[in-house]
Amino acid sequence: MPLIPASFFGMVLGLAGLANTWRLAHNLWGLPELIGELLTFAAAATWLLVSILYLAKWVLRPAMAKAEAAHPVQCCFIGLGGVATMLVAQGMLPYSKAFATGLFALGATYTLAFAVWRTGLLLRGERDIGATTPVLYLPAVAGGFVTGTTAALFGAPDWGQLAFGAALFSWLAIESVLLHRLYSGPMMPASVRATLGIQLAPPAVGAVAYLSVGGGLPDIFAHALLGYAMLQAILLVRMLPWIMEEGFSPSFWAFTFGSTTLAAASMLLAVKGDHGATIVIAPVLFISANLVVLIIAMATIRLAMKGQLLTAGPPATRA
Repeated sequence: MPLIPASFFGMVLGLAGLANTWRLAHNLWGLPELIGELLTFAAAATWLLVSILYLAKWVLRPAMAKAEAAHPVQCCFIGLGGVATMLVAQGMLPYSKAFATGLFALGATYTLAFAVWRTGLLLRGERDIGATTPVLYLPAVAGGFVTGTTAALFGAPDWGQLAFGAALFSWLAIESVLLHRLYSGPMMPASVRATLGIQLAPPAVGAVAYLSVGGGLPDIFAHALLGYAMLQAILLVRMLPWIMEEGFSPSFWAFTFGSTTLAAASMLLAVKGDHGATIVIAPVLFISANLVVLIIAMATIRLAMKGQLLTAGPPATRA
């Protein structure tokens, strides 16, 4: 049985994010509804497989699992388990509210518990500045924004607003620490540069969360979040040759959730009646998100066919 790293939950985020964009594309442009639903079930199947294989590692190789949880970079990917579960809950809601509600409760509880546990360790200090990467966003920021969006979808926007606030201010605090490290610290090693793909996620996921918990008004703050996310996307494109110096690895799934959620944010604004720049931007971002996920998925399949899926890339993303 393959003993996969927790970072493989990023595949679920990318597929679920793309499924959400296709559902929005059906409402906005009348594109085939079937594609979004097939992607939803693909994300759910991937979530189930990754969950089983990751839990198996704790049973079969507990020392390896504990080492991952103690690693300064690998550890934060464990928090994606709860985020992935909530995204699957969003996808399953039209099919079974009871099942989806159970998944949401499980994912939200796990996300909160992990964020509190991991942040408590981070606040103790004594951390190597070289281990400061965008993975720090995963426990509280990604978890909080997705919790807020999902809570609003399940009819509890007031609870979602609490989660949005926790994620927003965590993001602002962590971003200042991260930018100080990137601007002033040593150059990030090539082995962990793919984690920079996570940098796109907070403003994009935050925009979707804001539109979900705040009544969906396409106001200046929603536009500001979208604009900052687009700046991050452009910066990542500009830095891509430098990021890819060691070639492709499964860690590049870190780019998919931000890319798909950026498209979803612009499309959600358009669905809610926004005009002007959003109408022009949304189709471009939608096409770009599809290309990003398609290219990364094909490259992943190629590694799997070569038997290199668990050996490619840096140690920080391997089992």
